[in-house]
Amino acid sequence: MDKVVATAAEAVADVPDGASLAVGGFGLSGVPNVLIGALYERGVAGLSVVSNNCGAMETGLAVLLAAGRIARVTGSYIGANKEFARQYLAGELEVELIPQGTLAERLRAGGAGIPAFYTPAGVGTQVADGGLPWRYDGEGGVALASPPKEVREFDGTEYVLERGIRTDFALVRAAKGDRHGNLVFNKSTRNFNPLAAMAGRVTVAEVEELVEPGEIAPDAVHLPGIFVQRVVALTPEQTADKKIEQRTVSS
Repeated sequence: MDKVVATAAEAVADVPDGASLAVGGFGLSGVPNVLIGALYERGVAGLSVVSNNCGAMETGLAVLLAAGRIARVTGSYIGANKEFARQYLAGELEVELIPQGTLAERLRAGGAGIPAFYTPAGVGTQVADGGLPWRYDGEGGVALASPPKEVREFDGTEYVLERGIRTDFALVRAAKGDRHGNLVFNKSTRNFNPLAAMAGRVTVAEVEELVEPGEIAPDAVHLPGIFVQRVVALTPEQTADKKIEQRTVSS
């Protein structure tokens, strides 16, 4: 099955207002900027985003965030994104912060058909006990807090129950992909991208290099095409447009 779509705009044309999205990337690495830009151009709003962070340096998800298009974020890192912090503290944005490893496993579990799992991460904290601020009231108070989660003991150790994550759509970026949707990620871009792709009911991948089926050796595939429904081939200009968050040089 040829899953290649002509343009990014066509690939995200059916993403509605209020949709949930799993988005790959970490910082500026492996972020599906072209697909995010296509969503921005469409004017889609009220989005619930599941991603490690919410963009940086006015790129990636920061584009949608600054435009007020994101209603909720499930993630593990705010970082240096001042607009993310401002919207959260002002009560304009609902945010569920969870341990990074838990986020990764919740995405993987959702994609693998596992509804929930137990983990020791967060036991004895507000992650398990509840009370984490999901939304502020804009005046320093908490308008919505996280509920308590089930805690169970196994072999003398306590574990907290975490739910798998499934989203309406997933947006990812890969170094190479074929027309069947098999993907290969380059170095650190193989961060949250495979996990986000697994969690989406409809997964769209922008690829820097499009190849024919069979050109990727089976053992080289990082994500099987069964998890990918649409593939968009980037132009050389789009592929080369990669920013550096912090440039460090020696004297």
